Amino acid sequence: MEEPSSYKSLSFFIYSLHKFPPSVSLPLHTHSQTQPPFSLSSSTMRNHFFKSPARSTPSHSPPPHSPPSHGLCQSLMEENIDVAETLITKWDCTASSYADITPLFQDDRYEANQYLKAVKDLQTAMQYFGSERMNSHHLVRAQNLMQTAMKRLQREFHRILAENRAHLDPESISNRSSRDSVLTGNSDLEDESEDDLRFANENNVSEQERISRSAIKDLKSIAEGMISAGYGKECVKIYVVGRKSIVEEGLYNLGVAKTNYHHVHRMEWEVLEVKIKNWLNAVKIAVKTFFEAEKFLSDQVFSSSASIRESVFSEITKESALTLFSFPEMAVKSKKTPEKIFLILDLYEAIFDLWPEIESMFIYESTASVRSLIDHSLTKIAESIRSMLIDFESHIQKDSSKTPVPGGGVHPLTRYVMNYIAFLSDYSGILPGIVADWPLILHSPLPESFFGGNDSEENPLTIRMAWLILVLLSKLDSKAELYHDAPLSYIFLANNLEYIVVKVRTSNLRFVLGDEWIESHETKVRQYASSYQRMGWSRVFLSLPENPMAEISPERARKHFHDFNIAFEEAYRHQVSWVVTDSKLREHIKISLGKKLGTLYGEFYINNRSRLENLYGSESEVRFAPDDLGNYLSDLLHGDGNSGGSVSSSSSLSSSPYHFHGGRRSG
Repeated sequence: MEEPSSYKSLSFFIYSLHKFPPSVSLPLHTHSQTQPPFSLSSSTMRNHFFKSPARSTPSHSPPPHSPPSHGLCQSLMEENIDVAETLITKWDCTASSYADITPLFQDDRYEANQYLKAVKDLQTAMQYFGSERMNSHHLVRAQNLMQTAMKRLQREFHRILAENRAHLDPESISNRSSRDSVLTGNSDLEDESEDDLRFANENNVSEQERISRSAIKDLKSIAEGMISAGYGKECVKIYVVGRKSIVEEGLYNLGVAKTNYHHVHRMEWEVLEVKIKNWLNAVKIAVKTFFEAEKFLSDQVFSSSASIRESVFSEITKESALTLFSFPEMAVKSKKTPEKIFLILDLYEAIFDLWPEIESMFIYESTASVRSLIDHSLTKIAESIRSMLIDFESHIQKDSSKTPVPGGGVHPLTRYVMNYIAFLSDYSGILPGIVADWPLILHSPLPESFFGGNDSEENPLTIRMAWLILVLLSKLDSKAELYHDAPLSYIFLANNLEYIVVKVRTSNLRFVLGDEWIESHETKVRQYASSYQRMGWSRVFLSLPENPMAEISPERARKHFHDFNIAFEEAYRHQVSWVVTDSKLREHIKISLGKKLGTLYGEFYINNRSRLENLYGSESEVRFAPDDLGNYLSDLLHGDGNSGGSVSSSSSLSSSPYHFHGGRRSG
């Protein structure tokens, strides 16, 4: 029969003592992978290996390769049991009131380390007697001691979890999880003093963290001992019950509870809105604090077994995760309107942003249902968002208001649509993925001016936003036709397009549509403004001679002044209630109009005023000085019909912000 590997090890060691002199270093012996090494007490080592060998003649010396007897191995294993029995009995809660009230893991952990070592040696003895197939009372005795030891370790494991609940709270643990674990590396109990020294030298470690590290180290040591002894199931059960309650209680305090679609569907939107906002706050805490903390803890405590780590994390978090991530899909199935899209986008964005962490934590096959649920939720949320965008576009196209905006101001539809689109652009990180597989079906391509460059044409979000604005502009064109005054319709178009351009320039739409889009539409605004000037002031310009410096008869000059007075008064009264809402655009129009009109009228005024007043006196028809025109023009395009008063030969304004070329008022 082949000798046990432990027996061979002893044989080799005894043989080496005879073969090599003390000055020769022996090579390290690697224990068999199938048979764990057994432990030897120091006294046994001294008694059996370091006695002076009895003198004998060479003929009576045993051959170098002769193994020791089975009795030697058995005596070593029996001593392991004796040593273990002393410690295990000492800490048997049923046999000692001291053991019942005193924690084993306390202070410097010396006694605890000896206890765990005794359990390890006891396991070695059990393996030895079991492998020898001895029907020995030693094996029964060792098994009984092991059961007693496991009960004690279970009690210690539960106590450490319970007493350190505050020190192992998810927030504290999650703050540590981003740093390298101080508990990785060699887990041998003999290295504990070195680890403790390393911990003590970390000046930035708080008392809270020191206690939590110590608790994790104790839990890890107990878990390794119990798993090695075949009591992993009992250890896991205690751990899961303790930690699962913390996660469930934490999520409950965050307002996360099991619900169903019918309950959510019956909620008023105001109630559901509060629920969604609460969930958005809860999901970040749940993932970054509770789930992350449990992943870190389970990885540390059960570092010796990958399968147990997976099982523990899954048992603790899976049910809570499924409850948490089932809510978004139920929320988006409720009645939808375009205005609700932003909270739905918040749901998508929250999950999307957390997905890398979720995927890394719930990576196991046992937690595949969590990943599947989240993936399904993202799909359903994306479908809901696309549906609301379709409704939004339809809302623009179906707007049926027939009342012109007073003064040609910005239409409420323009404000609503552009605010909506600007808010959408704040989600430019996720919207391209949502609309990427949702092609825009057009009967003809969009104009090139609706893109911010060649690259923008390939961006699905750029295409979608440009299309929505084009739908709005098309609707505004039809609303401009409600104005029977052509110049006012151009004021309306200029106002609304300028509002759109400013909204794009001052929001994330600028990065979606691009600077070229802005420049091309600013040019269009100026074209609308020029059309207003040309059509709104054409009679005024036509009332003056084409060449204001040309010599003409006094009668003809007087007729030009007369026609100018009538045309200017009519234009002023007609336009005094019109409005240009953007101050920069208003200034641009007034300066442009003032320069053209001021130059033409000023030159004509200088060339003809004096002689007409000399010939006709008060009936000369010269009613306005160039500066007066500037004062009246400054009243226009504010939308206040009373700001300028009535047109008269003198202005109530002492000065004008506009300086017109061609002279100054005299007389």
